[in-house]
Amino acid sequence: MKIYVVALIIFTNLSLLTGQEKEKVQSVLPEIIAQFPTARDFTISPALDEVYFTAQGYSGELSTIIKVTKKNSTWSPPAVAPFSGKFRDLEAMFSPDGLKLFFVSNRPLTNAKTGTKDYDIWYIERASTTTTTWSAPKNMGSPINTEGDEFYPSIASNGNLYFTSTAATSKGKDDIFVSVWKNNKYSTPTSLSKAINSEGYEYNSFIAPDESFLIFGGYQRKDGLGSGDLYISYKNAEGVWAEAKNLSEVVNSNKMDYCPFYHLKTQTLYFTSKRSTIQDSTLSTQDLKKLLKMMTSYQNGLSRIYSTSIKL
Repeated sequence: MKIYVVALIIFTNLSLLTGQEKEKVQSVLPEIIAQFPTARDFTISPALDEVYFTAQGYSGELSTIIKVTKKNSTWSPPAVAPFSGKFRDLEAMFSPDGLKLFFVSNRPLTNAKTGTKDYDIWYIERASTTTTTWSAPKNMGSPINTEGDEFYPSIASNGNLYFTSTAATSKGKDDIFVSVWKNNKYSTPTSLSKAINSEGYEYNSFIAPDESFLIFGGYQRKDGLGSGDLYISYKNAEGVWAEAKNLSEVVNSNKMDYCPFYHLKTQTLYFTSKRSTIQDSTLSTQDLKKLLKMMTSYQNGLSRIYSTSIKL
């Protein structure tokens, strides 16, 4: 009964928001992010003064984490994050307290400057949010990292880690897994229930700090609006996940929507999208300046970062 009530509330809230919020999806740091061919993911510090996002080449052949910081309401020029730039790095994610930054990398476990391995989850940490000094990158190790690939880490306030994996215990293709932090160590990761995972692809999960809700991507689901959509599931008092619901046209487009990050204090959802405002009717032009303006516009169908205000 509780699951039904929660699901009804979600559906009602999204229905009410669809009309008024759909046009409020905004570009994020467009002057900065538009400098790169594509941007894949985004995370912002609890104090809203540090941003990390992944810049990639047109074909994804390059993948580097970029850092920008804010001082006196002004964002700094983008720079390669100090821990990135030598290997394929992506999917940075702040912990709720801002003291750890998780990310994914194919870097070797040793300090070797060459050679790569599969994708693992790594992290850096610091003593205070007032310092810019981070530790050297640390590999999460077993049982989180395996001989396969692990992606998109997101951590709750209690230390429980949610991530994407293709492990043999998945319910289909990629699944969302959780590893519980208990007695100062991580448990064997388990695939979340069928309320979230399916026989298809589930990916890019963001867990609320108190684990009350989970936002994730689902690929080509029956209720999907595009190739990939963002979904949300709420956990009830008994710890049971409700059937995941599509975040509707409030967030999703008819293109690929993925990589969510939610800032709880500002109630802002950040996400990546391949949406485009270029319509067939506008393609016919002999004006070169107009043509180039359309091709290089923020919403040109390449991966860009967007945000919207939504209470979850």
